Formats: sequence, C-alpha cells, structure tokens
Amino acid sequence: MDHFDLLAPLYDRLIRPPADSRLNEVTGLPARGRLLDAGGGTGRIAERLRDQIDQIVIADSSLKMLKQANDKGGFDAVGSHTEVLPFPDGSFERIIVVDAYHHLTDQGSSLAEFWRVLAPGGRLVIEEPDIDRFAVKLIAIAEKIALMRSHFVRAERIAERLAGMGANAAVERENHAAWVIADKT
Repeated sequence: MDHFDLLAPLYDRLIRPPADSRLNEVTGLPARGRLLDAGGGTGRIAERLRDQIDQIVIADSSLKMLKQANDKGGFDAVGSHTEVLPFPDGSFERIIVVDAYHHLTDQGSSLAEFWRVLAPGGRLVIEEPDIDRFAVKLIAIAEKIALMRSHFVRAERIAERLAGMGANAAVERENHAAWVIADKT
C-alpha cells in the first residue's frame, strides 16, 4: 500500500510547511541555478520557492503526488526514487529534502545520490521532525502502526554521514524540526 498515493489529494491541507523565511535562510536563497526538491511530492515547498531560483525539479516516487505538483505548474516533476536519481553529476546548486528523509527506503544510498548530483559550491538541506522530541517519537510510533516504512534518525547521524562524504555539515533545531545543512566545496 502506498500511503502517499492515498494522501495526495489532502496532503497540502494536512501537512504544514516550514516558514518561508526559515527555508530561504537555511537554503541560501535566493540563488542562481537549479534546485532539486527530493521527495517533494505535491510541490507544496517548491511552489513557495519558484521565485527564489531559476529552475526547480521535484523528484518523488508517488505519481499521484507528482500529478498534484504538475497541476500547480512552474517546475519539472520527475518520477524517481532517491536512491538512483536520473540526473548527471553536479546538476543542482541546491537540494532540499523537507519532511521526507525518514520515508526513504535506503537513506545511505539516497544521501550518496544527493551528494553526487549536488554541484560544487552547492548546498543540501534536510529538514526532519526532531526525533529527540517526545511528540515526534509518538509520530514515529504512529507511522509504524500505520505500516509506513518510516525510519527516523537523529539529525547528527545524517550530518555525520555527510561529513564522511566530505561535507561541511551542521545541525540546527527549531521547535520540533531539525535542519541538516551541508555545503559542498
């Protein structure tokens, strides 16, 4: 069962995005170039950033979510798993993964792919629910009960993996969110 195909028509109304100012700050927008919204689903984040960068590509494995994104227009939608992205090395100046990392089947392979398609001088930003917060632990349990394939990890663990790839990675927390910000030199 694909939970996201079922949620697609309601997703934008159910899930609240981070504040525009915070997203722009951590992503380093506005900027020139291309942005990949990995696991970007309905385009709820991408549509808020379209005036901040030259081109946005949304990659998601849920075709029903991508249909919602296509209906909004203004960016390219690509059906793809994050473990094997269909883009050449260094294709994007910015990559965002907002509230999606815990849903990735192979997080290690996905990180390696993000790093591969990130251009030198680019920035990768991963925003996740902060698993160190009690309320997020309850959400993680609820997603397991709902048979979602979620696997929450601490933001520091994501940053450590990226540092092992040569990233200059930092973690910031705000409310119930953790932000991993990684720059590629």
